[in-house]
Amino acid sequence: MLKIGKLDNDLLKKIVFDKITYKRPEVLARPGIGEDCAVLDFGEYECAVSSDPITAAISQIGSLAVNISCNDVASNGVVPMAMIMTALFPAGTTEDDIEDVMEQAGAAAAELEVEIAGGHTEITDTVARPVIVSTVLGRCVKGTGADARNMVPGDYILMTKTAGIEGTGLIACDHEEKIADMFSTDELKFAKALLSCVSVVSEGIIAGCAGTHGMHDITEGGVLGAVWEMCRAGGTGAEVYTDEIPVLAVTVKICARLGLDPLRLISSGSMLIIAPERTRDMIEGSLAEENIRVTCIGRILPQEDGIRDREGNEIAPPAEDEIYKVTSGR
Repeated sequence: MLKIGKLDNDLLKKIVFDKITYKRPEVLARPGIGEDCAVLDFGEYECAVSSDPITAAISQIGSLAVNISCNDVASNGVVPMAMIMTALFPAGTTEDDIEDVMEQAGAAAAELEVEIAGGHTEITDTVARPVIVSTVLGRCVKGTGADARNMVPGDYILMTKTAGIEGTGLIACDHEEKIADMFSTDELKFAKALLSCVSVVSEGIIAGCAGTHGMHDITEGGVLGAVWEMCRAGGTGAEVYTDEIPVLAVTVKICARLGLDPLRLISSGSMLIIAPERTRDMIEGSLAEENIRVTCIGRILPQEDGIRDREGNEIAPPAEDEIYKVTSGR
């Protein structure tokens, strides 16, 4: 039996990627570990496409469905333009339930200036709670998108905002009873509000304009999982300054209570940016001008040096995200 969550990376390659054998010349970027988007050749332009499900959330699922896939496109330094949304609702769903989800999605899309251009909505007894899959498309001039295959030793690993943003918000909203006694009303309100902070479109476009050697939005597997995936995609190693990765106090408290590792907790709202020496200052300065927190959390190393922390401890590949310890009742 497989674990809940994303497939293990080696298993994903073996039973999914390796089964996709037919290739067209117009596909410039294909499925791979650490790859957020497919990239298609449209003449003088490239089309970046990404698809993601929302399965671990109940609160704000409509908003999350828009933001998460838009984040993937933005990790290529590309402005998201349009999305297709498939929404599956369980038996017992009411008209008000669907209207609430779509109001959330419509508001998030309007804020990002992304059009919901189509999709599918269905009530089905094959799901126990709402599942939304969104596919987002963006366009850029050919050759200008960010690509992790450009990573080289010496590059800086930058991270925006803090670890565990989405995970903290999900737990506070959907599992309040497990943590309510340890927070004041204001603290709990702050934790819940983190679900409105999961977009990384702004930092993706800002860093993409300055010039990066790749970006990756931090989702399942958390910060450490995202670094591992980027190194796998780029064929490099890394030294990660784990003691310098910023974590909000509210996240620290929740993780301590529930026995979670904040560096392995789903972290939509944070972006990894691989910055070459020549553009690091520009990226950090441009983000600061927009009041987006950015922290240097490591350096890229040669592949043979491995992926490790400052003490030389190996950083393992991403496994089941910490959020599933909560959502599955364990």
